[in-house]
Amino acid sequence: MDVLINLFVNGVSTGMLIFLLASGLSLIFGLMSVLNFAHGGLFAWGAFTGVWLFNMTGSYLLALIGAVAMGMFLGFILERFLIRPVYGNHVRQLLVTLGGMLVLSECIKIFWGPNPIAAKLPLWLQGSFTFGGVILIKYRLFVILVGILIYIALLLLLKKTKIGLMIRAGVMDKEMVQALGINVKAIFSFVFLLGAGMAALGGFLLAPYSGVIFAEMGMQYAILAFIVVIIGGLGSVQGSALASLIVGLAGAFTAYYVPDLSLAINMLMLLFFLIVKPTGLVGEKG
Repeated sequence: MDVLINLFVNGVSTGMLIFLLASGLSLIFGLMSVLNFAHGGLFAWGAFTGVWLFNMTGSYLLALIGAVAMGMFLGFILERFLIRPVYGNHVRQLLVTLGGMLVLSECIKIFWGPNPIAAKLPLWLQGSFTFGGVILIKYRLFVILVGILIYIALLLLLKKTKIGLMIRAGVMDKEMVQALGINVKAIFSFVFLLGAGMAALGGFLLAPYSGVIFAEMGMQYAILAFIVVIIGGLGSVQGSALASLIVGLAGAFTAYYVPDLSLAINMLMLLFFLIVKPTGLVGEKG
């Protein structure tokens, strides 16, 4: 039972990290029709910026804020100068965002060097505790809590605010939103910055989770995020959350019980959903 509970906690915490990357990517893809491969680079920059700030200042909160701010700043640069000129052209988007991903990774090597960097936790997040006879790691529970709070905040933003209404309307019908005289470019920019900030936050939270960070780390999680976006459904926060949990839990249990399938399980799930429900778990847009 202890093993099952810990596998469940590991899977959910990993799912929450993927959700932070995938939810923003899903909104960007659903609203802007932009296949943003550079999203993984923002994830990596969040990790490196946060770890550097924490090592310099010892303040976890400052490191978290700095990581998110860096992600949003780089997201602004990407959206304004690289992606905006190629709206509507998917081939150019693919080339530009892949190029952006490579540039972001190489810039990390310029600033922090090519070698992996160790990531530490603050004292208050270190260690574990026993609950009901089960040993639980504090940081994994913290990641789950942050993921839940971000999920709730996103739902409130999308369902209870005016800009959230415009975002949801834009995901369903961009032409209608434009016809109503709403500044779609401003909504695009807001969603892109929001997604960039969440990607950077995910990278920052992953850093001590994995123990080390490296320049190319974003690509691995970007692939997982794209799988989640497809499984969950374009533009759906609920779908991203559900799919992230499925991917995280499947990865945790498969790695323990059937390790030979641990690398293939995500692709098998993607293939299954493309055949059975190509529009995704939530929503009709696909």
